[in-house]
Amino acid sequence: MSEAAATSHAQRATSNGAKPWYREPWPWILMAGPAAVIVAGAITIWLAVSSSDGLVADDYYKRGLAINQELRRDQAALNLGISAGIEARGGVLRVRLSWGQSNVSGQLGGTARLSDGKVARTPSAVTPSAAPEALFAQLVHATRAGHDQRLRLPRVAPGIYETGLPALPAGRWRIVVEDPRGEWRIVKEGL
Repeated sequence: MSEAAATSHAQRATSNGAKPWYREPWPWILMAGPAAVIVAGAITIWLAVSSSDGLVADDYYKRGLAINQELRRDQAALNLGISAGIEARGGVLRVRLSWGQSNVSGQLGGTARLSDGKVARTPSAVTPSAAPEALFAQLVHATRAGHDQRLRLPRVAPGIYETGLPALPAGRWRIVVEDPRGEWRIVKEGL
């Protein structure tokens, strides 16, 4: 095409009011949707790769195997009639143990007869006079294991254990109170 023909073509395009495609708004409007989806997908992939999921345990199989042991310790606290009242006020965590009605009768040398008639091996008896010198409390955050804390609570009075409570992030908390030997435990929801 000669230079005169190209000039003539450009003059006809402008005299008709037609613009080149990239000067029209509609092609850009139609391309904006797919472009936004591509950008959003790239951001989603980046977030998925760069952040970790605190809800998934790396050792889920081992934790699953330990569930029966934990259930036995929960049942041991019930059998011994141990209950706990938990208060968190003024930067102090207080656990008040009480030895209420037990469903164990006749403890003889590490065995006990349960109220349903079965004989079971139980941990050593815990009475107010034989209470441990300290308890351990594990504060477990519902979704972020990085916030979990383990505290030692020394006995300050018969049946009362206290320690300083560090500032805790907002969220739902579970507290697990256990004896130093790991024979029984009590689990409470919320602080």
